[in-house]
Amino acid sequence: MIIRQFEPDDFQDVLLIEMEAFSEHNPFLYINFYETNRDYFLVAQAGGSVVGYVVGYQLTEMEGRIFSIAVNSEYKNCGIGTQLLYAIFDVLYENAFQYVSLEVRASNKGAQKLYRRLGFVPCWIEEGYYSDGEDGIIMKMRLHQPFLLNALKIKEEVVPIRHEPV
Repeated sequence: MIIRQFEPDDFQDVLLIEMEAFSEHNPFLYINFYETNRDYFLVAQAGGSVVGYVVGYQLTEMEGRIFSIAVNSEYKNCGIGTQLLYAIFDVLYENAFQYVSLEVRASNKGAQKLYRRLGFVPCWIEEGYYSDGEDGIIMKMRLHQPFLLNALKIKEEVVPIRHEPV
């Protein structure tokens, strides 16, 4: 598996994964993210196909935000989501961010468990955050060098990845 920056040719694969994972989607957001946040748009590629993605952006001077992360259903529970998160943590840290945040559906206990395992803590609830009225939980984590060095060790044990130059 390779984790690399998103390229325009990945758009269709990312859109299919996103549509499978989420009921709400706007395909034009991903093109906008590519145009404005290129460094924070990563894909996981396996066997020549994009099997997952993560998109982030700068929320404040010190905080990056994960806008979306998803993995093709055929590749779930293989560690790809974790690898994508570690990769975006690296990029955010390298760009001098001290914190990373995200939102997660209150009903998505599996994602909440993963985020907690990686060091995120729930901070507050945004009532009615999603268009269907479900609450969103805002979670944050402090980025720091020892965490990332630990993450690199774990990456090698779970699924070896290779970052390709863009």
